Order: sequence, then structure tokens, then C-alpha cells
Amino acid sequence: MKALKDGVAAYATELMMGVGAALVSVGAGIIYLPAGIITAGAMLLAGAVLSCLGGGKA
Repeated sequence: MKALKDGVAAYATELMMGVGAALVSVGAGIIYLPAGIITAGAMLLAGAVLSCLGGGKA
């Protein structure tokens, strides 16, 4: 259980970014489905760029 807690703590920022992107995409999709799909793609691209630029502690 401690390993799970440590793993979640290590990736908390990335998890919250992913959940936030999913909620924004779902919200846009509820209003207009193509907008939700486009928003999801834009969020995935932005997340990939941020991940590449961030570097991390690998």
C-alpha cells in the first residue's frame, strides 16, 4: 500500500493534468461533440509537449 501511495505522490501533477484535460474535453463534448474531440486532441498534444520539455527526474 505504501508503494502505491508513493507512486501516486510521485505522479500527482501528471495525474491531475490528465484528469483536468479529460474533464475539459468531456465538457466541450457535452456542448458539441466535434469540439470535444478537437479539445481532447489539443490537450494530448499540449501534454506531450509539456512532458518533453519538463524532463523529469528519470
